[in-house]
Amino acid sequence: MFLTLFTIVRPDLRSPSSMKISLPFCLLPSAFCRHPVMLLPIRFQALVVVLLSSLLWVFTSWLTPPALALTQIRLFDISYHECPADLAQGAVTSGGTTMAANCFIVTGKAENKSGKPVVNADIFGRIYDANNDSVMQNRTRLGSIEEVPPGISDFELRISVPANQPQPLKLEQFKAAGFTGKVRR
Repeated sequence: MFLTLFTIVRPDLRSPSSMKISLPFCLLPSAFCRHPVMLLPIRFQALVVVLLSSLLWVFTSWLTPPALALTQIRLFDISYHECPADLAQGAVTSGGTTMAANCFIVTGKAENKSGKPVVNADIFGRIYDANNDSVMQNRTRLGSIEEVPPGISDFELRISVPANQPQPLKLEQFKAAGFTGKVRR
């Protein structure tokens, strides 16, 4: 009880236009189809393939799950302040050398316009010192926000800055992006 969509009839080798495809009038199992079979010339073969492919695409598109795409989150009202004493201890290490560091908490507001909670949103931005030197060399990802609810919410991020870089810090180009569904990490 399978559907017979089409069969290729053996061509006459002397005439290239004699190759034909047989296509039943109804797409029910052959026991239910008692209609004669129509023959299509080879030039309609592409049309039949396109038509059947389109129908397959339409029917399967209803069954596919939604794609999880990155959701952009606007960050604004960005400011910073020094860490409390219990969080302030730390060091910046690079290439095996340890340097003294200052601890700061970056705070601001996050606007999620998607209408769904966003999880594991990565925070990107640039931080410069008073001399316009980058605080985080070759790095724009600064951290993450565990969950951003729909609408406007507060966030904070802890950063460590080498002690030899002068203040005040300049916070620029802050943004975040995350997923509206759980993502395995």
